[in-house]
Amino acid sequence: MQKRIVRSCTFFVLTILCAHAGVFAAAAQESTPAPPREGITATFAPIVEKVAPSVVTVFTTQTVARGLTSFPFGDDTLRQFFGGSPQRQGKQTLQGLGSGVIVSPDGFILTANHVVSGAEEVMVGLGTELRKYKAKKVGTDPGTDVALLKIEEENLPAIAFANSEKARAGDIVLAIGNPFGLRQTVTMGIISAVGRGGIGIVDYENFIQTDAAINMGNSGGALVDTAGRLLGINTAIFSRSGGN
Repeated sequence: MQKRIVRSCTFFVLTILCAHAGVFAAAAQESTPAPPREGITATFAPIVEKVAPSVVTVFTTQTVARGLTSFPFGDDTLRQFFGGSPQRQGKQTLQGLGSGVIVSPDGFILTANHVVSGAEEVMVGLGTELRKYKAKKVGTDPGTDVALLKIEEENLPAIAFANSEKARAGDIVLAIGNPFGLRQTVTMGIISAVGRGGIGIVDYENFIQTDAAINMGNSGGALVDTAGRLLGINTAIFSRSGGN
């Protein structure tokens, strides 16, 4: 078990919305396997078909200075050998990618704050055909790593909310997002722990930990229960490689 924990990645999902997920673990017996508990499903395809349209791609554009000379740890000795103060040589445009979740039919979208932080332009792509809309940052909260976007569109497929205070370790969950730009990718896992804190990545930490595979681009995407209700917003990856 310890080896598996070391080899596998651990992920944290910010608990801002909540769920009423059920536990589908069957009780073990000594001699024969226990029959499946009522409610276990062989496929989550209907849930994915229901939820996936609510998960969007978030594109960001940011202009940053480039060509800066920096010295590790502010070492004055290195400055003596390599020159004086860093010099700006120009600017470059950086493109970012993340995920978001439609939370109201009139265009409000939740995402992770770090996905849009510092962005001068935010675009949202909807559906498999990736219809793009310019998004406005309505509000941001770095302390919880949550941001709210707004696009000018109506009748959007808003996701259903649930109550994460009822989520329990062992509940089956699905993570939906856009890792590496692969739109509406779905992975499955369980809740590994609830109420995680002391990680040191945001001011307010009340995380759901899951072993569902999450990678770069999943930030801001949805963690849902087996009824397709939103448990939380994917916010951080905790692994040696920074990915699954």
